[in-house]
Amino acid sequence: MGRLNELRMISRVAQMYFSEHKRQAEIAQHLNLSQATVSRMLKRAEAEGIVRTSIIPPPGTYSDLEAQLRERFDLPEAIVVDCSEDRDGAIMARIGEAAAHFLEVTLSQNEIIGVSSWSQTIFKMVENIHPLKGAKARYIVQTLGGMGDPSVQTHATQITTRLARLTEAEPKLLPVPGVATSREAKLLMLADPFVRETIDLFGSITLAVVGIGAVEPSELLARSGNIFSAKELADLAQAGAVGDISLRFFDKDGKPVKTPLDDRVIGLPLENLSNVDRVIALAGGSKKTEAIAGALRTGVIDVLVTDKFTAERLVGQET
Repeated sequence: MGRLNELRMISRVAQMYFSEHKRQAEIAQHLNLSQATVSRMLKRAEAEGIVRTSIIPPPGTYSDLEAQLRERFDLPEAIVVDCSEDRDGAIMARIGEAAAHFLEVTLSQNEIIGVSSWSQTIFKMVENIHPLKGAKARYIVQTLGGMGDPSVQTHATQITTRLARLTEAEPKLLPVPGVATSREAKLLMLADPFVRETIDLFGSITLAVVGIGAVEPSELLARSGNIFSAKELADLAQAGAVGDISLRFFDKDGKPVKTPLDDRVIGLPLENLSNVDRVIALAGGSKKTEAIAGALRTGVIDVLVTDKFTAERLVGQET
């Protein structure tokens, strides 16, 4: 009977805590127990199966898909958003909203945030962020050259400057093209002190927000002019490339695809992302499924924000 009496007391403590919503201190006073004893009894209540926690995901969330993504790709965290249709515009909008909320609630003081230019999804994220008063970032660092066709260049610089304003941080722009005409031209541009100041911060980035691209560039990137020629892109595909993060290419297994084209890119190298505390990737859509799978296998991504259609394709892929 001793064990039964013990379990009865544990059950009463659990009832007061979970059903009557009393604080541990109140329970301790009411039953003349120490607060440490109450805490131990609550742990015992779970161990004995007296308390069983059920998590019921709300409609429009996809905890099973998120769990499958985490397990399949050894991914620390996944966010799968609801979307009414498998269309790029709708997908980008929903991913942007979810990423904005995640950034707002997880941003730490004095973060140095790296953001890639020429990403419509990241731009959608920035559009949805509310001004942050509690957590102020230190710098917002542009991690890929933002100069290009004047008709779309504003889009690239706004990602950095607007996010800096929202987080009360100092923007650090990269006022050069994402792709130089030659290695020599790149070296000349890197000698500029303003460019050097931004690139020198790459090693201090604590949070990176990146997009994932297919080998075939997005409409925005193509319009910007920060792309390689059709032949160069064909050569990348021939070398096994399936996608890129800030114009740094990788194959389906997540291994970097190194070519002389790397020497013309002005931006954060892929290997540098492995040294960043948190890397949040925003991507979705049928054209990017293979690229996203390869990106996840690089091992540099900590959080993927994607849509339910893409998530279903990713977990349904053959290994």
